[in-house]
Amino acid sequence: MLPFERALIVNADDFGLSPGVTEGILEAHSRGIVTSASLMVRPATAADAVARSRAHPELSLGLHFDLGEWAYRDEEWRPLYQVAPLDDEEAVLQEVRRQLESFRSLVGREPTHLDSHQHVHSRDPVLSVVRGLAADLGVALRHVTPGVRYCGRFYGQTTDGSPLPESLTVDSIIGILRTLEPGTTELACHPGYAADLDTMYRDERAVEVAVLCDPRVRAALDTEGIALRSFLDGWPADDATAADDTVRGGEVAQ
Repeated sequence: MLPFERALIVNADDFGLSPGVTEGILEAHSRGIVTSASLMVRPATAADAVARSRAHPELSLGLHFDLGEWAYRDEEWRPLYQVAPLDDEEAVLQEVRRQLESFRSLVGREPTHLDSHQHVHSRDPVLSVVRGLAADLGVALRHVTPGVRYCGRFYGQTTDGSPLPESLTVDSIIGILRTLEPGTTELACHPGYAADLDTMYRDERAVEVAVLCDPRVRAALDTEGIALRSFLDGWPADDATAADDTVRGGEVAQ
């Protein structure tokens, strides 16, 4: 990377969560600016997502560890499901290893990057477990790996799940692009078609697809001189690491 060059990885979380989410992510990749996706291996639809991804070899596939999901309802966070207790290091280790093996079996190779559903790896003991796996694999871990700055500003809800539609517009994403710092940034997104899902973040996904595919966004990348990259391209180890501290709604670690 040349000095002061800005590079952007646009990573879609929840790949494989449902057929509609998979469809939206692949559309946002083929017609839009998504370059990377994080696969959830537990859903029954994960295998179909992987099969469909083979028509898009330039889409990098990472592992989206799924240890549970929480929703903000009646003024508190409530679990929709939980796969492993987040305070039990051994249980977490066994589950993330199981999911890594499932990824290898489904995809036939190692993940290009690691992250987690609702950022549960932001705290120990999950953080220590997943950081160790990332080091063993030599891949990027969201929020942790030097050289990849995280941006969570393209998200359509507040921290309590209230709608934030002004964050999911062409103008809003162009505003994000204009303020990117030098180096490599991962812009997280959640495109998809998810009307049949019981999840906090549902209707916003289709809006994301439309915005990410809007030709004005691609034009803004060219105007700003921002290079689109994926985790397949690697990252400069000497870039500064920084995390956008705007982490909203279903993206809040529990």
